[in-house]
Amino acid sequence: MNATLMQMTVLMLCGAGWRVLTPNRLSAEQTRLVLTSVVYYFFLPAMVLDVLWRADIGWQSLRFSLLGCASILVSAGLSWAICKLCRFRNPQTGAVILAAAFPNVTYLGLPVLEQAFGHWSRSVVIQLDLFAAAPLVFTLGIGLARHYGESAEAKPTSPLAYFNAPPFWAAFLAVALNLNRIAVPDWLAGLLHTCSGAVAPLMIFSLGLALSWRDVHLRNLPFVVPILVVKLLLMPLFALWLAGYLALAGQFKAAAVLDIAMPSMVLGIVLCDRYRLDSGLYAMAVTLTTACSLFSLPFWFDSL
Repeated sequence: MNATLMQMTVLMLCGAGWRVLTPNRLSAEQTRLVLTSVVYYFFLPAMVLDVLWRADIGWQSLRFSLLGCASILVSAGLSWAICKLCRFRNPQTGAVILAAAFPNVTYLGLPVLEQAFGHWSRSVVIQLDLFAAAPLVFTLGIGLARHYGESAEAKPTSPLAYFNAPPFWAAFLAVALNLNRIAVPDWLAGLLHTCSGAVAPLMIFSLGLALSWRDVHLRNLPFVVPILVVKLLLMPLFALWLAGYLALAGQFKAAAVLDIAMPSMVLGIVLCDRYRLDSGLYAMAVTLTTACSLFSLPFWFDSL
């Protein structure tokens, strides 16, 4: 795990270095938009198709979904209670709940788990993302951001519209092919495998582009401390407890819990910007949870 995180850290630092040096006058925001768009619309759907087409889909998938959904909902409820107790204002409350409840299951979880456990762990990441995290982000996450935000827009697009996206269509196709036991042609399997290999490094580099220490301010520290406690300690602790009741064992249990122990998701910055939550606070939460995860992830890995 330490060797894996060292590799991820170097790649993230390369992304952070791009933010400072801006090669060819390409800003970090421009570069990140291009890279994440290519991943989202091409490489990630190819990997979803590659993984789910040959994955063992059944009761195990339901267990992953229940584990992910329950962990996110409990963390959201706990962070909401902390915000009410501390009387945070709405923009801060929304940012705190989003940062504490939704882990970076794919952008960081995929490369870390793949290096730590092997290629088979891709299936765990994809199922936790598509069957738990992503549906809740596009329903509960958007609902929370809209409720606590100060956006003046009248009626945003229905959250269900976000499911009309390449990764979800690829998942639908892959599950259909899987359940109908249609074999993957050798040439297509090789192509999908090659495309899948590009996802992890591009995601980690993009994460480095998104991190900025300029967003770290002492005034936000009282809001970030609860996020660190819930996201990096209580959420994986609950997932570890629940995994035992869901009959997840061995490496599947370790991979699922470790994926849930990932730091705050980067996508939340987009929701904060759109619905006028405290974007600076959320950016600081992403930066600090990612930095602290370099210490918390080895702890959870050893505990599993």
